Amino acid sequence: MNDLSGILCVDKPLGITSHDVVGRVRRVAGLRRVGHAGTLDPLATGVLLLALGRATRLIEYLVGHDKVYETTVRLGQTTATYDAEGDVLEERPFTHLTLPQIEAALEPFRGDILQQPPIYSAIKKDGQPLYKLARQGKTEVERPYRPVTIHELTLLNWEPPHLSLRIHCSSGTYIRSLGHDLGEALGCGGHLSELRRLSVGDFGLETAVPLNDLTPDNITDYLLPPETAVRHLPRLDLSETAAADILQGKPIPQTGESSAELLRAYGPDGEFLGVVAAEDAQWRARKMFPAVT
Repeated sequence: MNDLSGILCVDKPLGITSHDVVGRVRRVAGLRRVGHAGTLDPLATGVLLLALGRATRLIEYLVGHDKVYETTVRLGQTTATYDAEGDVLEERPFTHLTLPQIEAALEPFRGDILQQPPIYSAIKKDGQPLYKLARQGKTEVERPYRPVTIHELTLLNWEPPHLSLRIHCSSGTYIRSLGHDLGEALGCGGHLSELRRLSVGDFGLETAVPLNDLTPDNITDYLLPPETAVRHLPRLDLSETAAADILQGKPIPQTGESSAELLRAYGPDGEFLGVVAAEDAQWRARKMFPAVT
C-alpha cells in the first residue's frame, strides 16, 4: 500500500486548472487520495497547496489564510470573465490616465471593502456554479457582495495599457473582480492579463516546487509532514496517558491557559497526534492521526 502522506506546495504553471495539477500529482505519486486547497484559475500561476494521503483530512485547515499576489491589469478593455480568457465586451480610452489619477483610484479599494464575485466563478447559486449559469447565457444572476480585506494594494508599474499591482488580501478575495472594479473606477474598464500567487499564509514561492519538476523519485523530497497544515495553531503537549486517551476518542481535561478553540496535539515523544478542540473545559479529538502500524 502507498503510505505517502503530507502537504505539497506547488508552483502551478500557466494554462492548466487546479484539478489538472491534482491529476498530475496523482500520477507522479501513484496515489488516488490527493486534494488541493484554494483554486487557481488557468490564467494564474504560483502557490497551490495540495494534500496527499491521510493529510487530505487536514485540507480544511489550509484554506482561509491571507494571500499575496502580483497581477497585471490591462486597462481600456472589459471582458466577460474579467480576465484575458474572456471575450472582449467593450473598449474605452485609457491614454489620458495619469499616475496620480490611478493612485487616487486605488485608495478606496484598500482596507475592508465589499466585493461582488465575477459571474465566471465557482460560487453556487441554487446549487449551480455561477460559471455554468454564465455559459448558459444567464449573466444577470444576482451575486451578493461579500466583505473582504485588502491589507496592501501597491502600484508596482504603469506602462500603458498595463498596470502592475501587488496585493495582500484576505481569503475569498477575487483579484479578477478587483481588476474589473478598478477599471470601472478609472472610467476605462479593465481585466487581468497576468496573475501570480506569491503566498498562501506562510507557504511561499521560495518553498514551492515547479509542477514540471516533480517525479516519482523526488516527490518525497518536497513532501512536508501532515502537521504542516496546522502549524498556525497553538501547540499542546500531552502526557503518555492523555495522549492514549485522546487517540481513543476520550475527552481529557484542559491544561494550561490557552484560549484557542483548536490546538495541534503532540505526544510525549513529540509525535503529532492530531487536532483537538476545546469544549466544556475539556479537549476533545477533532482530527486524530494514530500511528500507522
